[in-house]
Amino acid sequence: MTRTALLLVDIQNDYFEGGLWPLHQMNRVARTAATVLARARENGRKVIHVRHEGASDAPFFRPGTQGAKIHASVSPVSGEPVVLKHRPNSFHETELLGILRKAGVTRVQIIGAMAQMCIDATARAARDFGFEVEVIADAVAAKSVAWNEHNVSATDVHAAFMASLSGTYATVVPHAKEAS
Repeated sequence: MTRTALLLVDIQNDYFEGGLWPLHQMNRVARTAATVLARARENGRKVIHVRHEGASDAPFFRPGTQGAKIHASVSPVSGEPVVLKHRPNSFHETELLGILRKAGVTRVQIIGAMAQMCIDATARAARDFGFEVEVIADAVAAKSVAWNEHNVSATDVHAAFMASLSGTYATVVPHAKEAS
């Protein structure tokens, strides 16, 4: 029997309008994430929240700030662990792997932000640790980037990262309603 856990990665206040690092369509992503979270709770799945904190001089997610707190739309409830991380990979120097193994988890569903950083790093690490990985694309946010005078829209960043994860590292489902 497959034991599935839902990982909500970095759905934090600084990623929303008014925060220090707002992401493209983060409100829509959060609504979808809340729906996925409600379904996971209804189905008795293990739910784990991952929260990022940077240094006190970081551009966002500064320790002790409102921006570093988990957004109210996906607030943890009693019994749901909150893993604190300081790097994009949610497994790096955290207790996440131990929590998953202790619970007998073999499959993780990943949602949150940002596609090009923490979702990518966490999905790849989860696969490397032997988990079956599912990324729910419409519950993942991205930010536009620029490189070498080339601007890449958040929509294109999202598509590129979902495409690169799909197949080798994860099953990427395009819509939350399709996630099991």
